[in-house]
Amino acid sequence: MKMYNNLLKLGPVTVHSYGLLIGIGFMAALIIADYRSKKKNLDTDFVFNLAFVCIIFGMLGAKVLYLLTEIKTILNNPVSILDMMNGFVVYGGIIAGTLAAYLYCKIKKKHFLTYFDLLMPSVAIAQGFGRIGCFFAGCCYGLETSSHFSVVFKNSQYAPNHVHLIPTQLISSGGDFLIGILLIFLAKRNPKSGIVASAYLILYGIGRFAVEFLRGDLIRGSVGSLSTSQFISIFIVAAGFVLGIISNNRTE
Repeated sequence: MKMYNNLLKLGPVTVHSYGLLIGIGFMAALIIADYRSKKKNLDTDFVFNLAFVCIIFGMLGAKVLYLLTEIKTILNNPVSILDMMNGFVVYGGIIAGTLAAYLYCKIKKKHFLTYFDLLMPSVAIAQGFGRIGCFFAGCCYGLETSSHFSVVFKNSQYAPNHVHLIPTQLISSGGDFLIGILLIFLAKRNPKSGIVASAYLILYGIGRFAVEFLRGDLIRGSVGSLSTSQFISIFIVAAGFVLGIISNNRTE
């Protein structure tokens, strides 16, 4: 499969598939959140402002966590940080974006869990588009496989070329889209505040933990025998269950 990460070049500016799909994901997330906020008679202006806060701090968090996973390399060779500016770790974005959203809701005196529930389906769908971007870029690739369900990169800068690999990017993307759809259906049942967000944390955490076993890009940090993302997934799933229990027992 010939990859086309560089879609278009306009003078000194190059349009990359990865960045374009992340942009499409953000736009899709905003459109879905706006539509659903109107259905729920929520403050749409606040939703847009909150979404941008989450995007900005989410991107920063994803970058910071990526650099932390590479801290040994950076300390040994500080110049290497210049080669790491395109890397992100999704969990850093989720954690930083959630904390920023919580603080912003507190400042604006809005009910955090109401908007947390609203945005989680959009986050999952944005992640689905982002993983397609990973596929075009060739990053986050899978292990070598003899299965017919595989992908062969021919000119990737990240994945091994001319080798059959598990398409972990597409598996993750499909899972993210499915989670987004399931959360939207769950939200239509008008559960207690926090239940939709709880379901996201549990489903995404379990899915991410499982897909990590299929990943072939070893340079992404580790904690013992687990990858950094698997280690964080344990706490994300636990947090999801705690949030679900507290939300379910809350009187509204």
